Amino acid sequence: MATSSKQTPAWTSEDLQKDPHDHSQKSPRVREMFNAIAPAYDLNNTLHSFGRDRAWRKRTVSMCGIGSDSEVLDVACGTGALSEAFLEAGAARVVGLDYTPGMLEIAKEKAARENLDDTLKYVQGDAMDLPFEDSSFDVLSIAFGIRNVVDPSRAFAEFSRVLRPGGRLIVLEFAEPKNPLLRWGNAFYTRHIMPRNASLIARDTSGAYKYLPKSIEIFLTPDQLREKIEAENFVMDQQVPMTFGVCVASLAVRKP
Repeated sequence: MATSSKQTPAWTSEDLQKDPHDHSQKSPRVREMFNAIAPAYDLNNTLHSFGRDRAWRKRTVSMCGIGSDSEVLDVACGTGALSEAFLEAGAARVVGLDYTPGMLEIAKEKAARENLDDTLKYVQGDAMDLPFEDSSFDVLSIAFGIRNVVDPSRAFAEFSRVLRPGGRLIVLEFAEPKNPLLRWGNAFYTRHIMPRNASLIARDTSGAYKYLPKSIEIFLTPDQLREKIEAENFVMDQQVPMTFGVCVASLAVRKP
């Protein structure tokens, strides 16, 4: 993996003056930036969520009704924190899929250390072209990853395909708090404080922590996300705001 001294920016300031979701090279640039920040990813998540990332994962898993026979696919699994949380909740089998080799390398190392290889498997793949047969899973999750996908609608269609009828889809994504004061404070923190601190901790020059707040700011609202999910053979069950609405968990059920 490249060291910080050899990094070239995946996202420049000029890129981020425009909509990064419409960038023709979004997919490879997202992979490049996540490769760059992978070693410090877990630490930055915990520090800059003030430790709330664990509670978000716990609540997300609890919403899915995991049973001893549940088979789970965790898309955009990153370093595997949510994948492991599903396994701890009693799932029979968990597959974590991510587009970024650097993230998967860390996830696999963690699983090996904890002797989870028999029930937790990691594979590289694209959310828009999942390498699984139809109706393979009972639960599919994607946490803080759908906004990094080039075409969310295509991904939701794939999620519907690999879920069994009645299967649950849960999407955890950042949002803006409804309270104006909280919204202002959250915006100031994510645009100014978090990018500087996180970049220093990760020794990152890829522009990842400048892209991330921009990608949140201009992404779909929870209502717009609901529309896109329901357009792909799902019925929304509930949308649950967490930590004053800085993120929202959307739980949908695949139609028969």
